[in-house]
Amino acid sequence: MTPKKGNGRRKIKIEKMENENNLYVTFAKRRPTLFQKASELCILCGAEIAIIVFSPRGKLYSFGHPYVEMIGDRFLTQTSQPSSSNSELVEAYRNTNIYELSRQLTYVLTQLEIEKTKSEELTNISKQGIGNHPWEAPIENLGLQELEQL
Repeated sequence: MTPKKGNGRRKIKIEKMENENNLYVTFAKRRPTLFQKASELCILCGAEIAIIVFSPRGKLYSFGHPYVEMIGDRFLTQTSQPSSSNSELVEAYRNTNIYELSRQLTYVLTQLEIEKTKSEELTNISKQGIGNHPWEAPIENLGLQELEQL
């Protein structure tokens, strides 16, 4: 009996796939390899790389070394002449992000202060022993009725 010969690695036509399932599977298998090759290029050559990919289903994937945002900003400032509309849009976007982050920070700091106040109140209550339970109070501060309940 002769061993069965496989097809091995075959050359495929580089054209859009018609079968959607095959398209999704191929994308899922090739995307990590693309990012791995980009990472190797960064390590070997010290290159700064940004790759932004939208999957066939519309999901965003990105890879950047050191950061996608940094490379994108650098690309925008080097390739486009600083037009007033472009600069204004970038500045408005940055200001919006700064405003949103500042708002979130203020909210978190307010919540932190509220929690600190609650913690201090609970600490004072436990030190004074004036909770809802007589056994939380120091025994010296208990009256006759509370001692009988214990």
